[in-house]
Amino acid sequence: MCKAIVFITDGTEEVECLTTVDICRRAGIDTTLVAVKDERKIVSSHKVTVEADLTLDEADLSDADILFVPGGMPGVTNLLSCDKLIEQIGKSYEEGKYISAVCAGPALLGKAGILKGKRATCFPGWEDKLFCGEYTGEGVTVDGRIITGRGLGFSIELALELVRILKGEEAYLDLRGRIQHPDTI
Repeated sequence: MCKAIVFITDGTEEVECLTTVDICRRAGIDTTLVAVKDERKIVSSHKVTVEADLTLDEADLSDADILFVPGGMPGVTNLLSCDKLIEQIGKSYEEGKYISAVCAGPALLGKAGILKGKRATCFPGWEDKLFCGEYTGEGVTVDGRIITGRGLGFSIELALELVRILKGEEAYLDLRGRIQHPDTI
């Protein structure tokens, strides 16, 4: 079974985060919501309280197929200050895992050094934090094992792309139909 880790902390953009959790779980991907702080309960960027499955210290990331970083403020600032998370992103990429982020979240991929020579997108104004080969400005950009999204408006498209990558075209098309994606009606 495919496994995904989705990170969350105080100030995370809740829709970017929970859309990915929801879409992945609907697709049958074992998805764990991991709080990057000492407790599981977080308060999102729009003051929604969410309880994660585990904290970063409790989580075993070794068998994950993909790591996902949502955006949001001050969530990304909080995530950028977590050296353990930055190191884990770099290590996981070196181990052959997929890494994905949306909005300002790709800044963590830039800080981890995994975007060098890669194409990536992010929320406008964060391009200088990517340290990538090419900023695309696209809604969703896939470059090998790195999948980035521009912002909240592309969260469903990004999550569906993760399903296509992890579960295949058939699962991707099936799920698009089941959620009544506008392109399917």
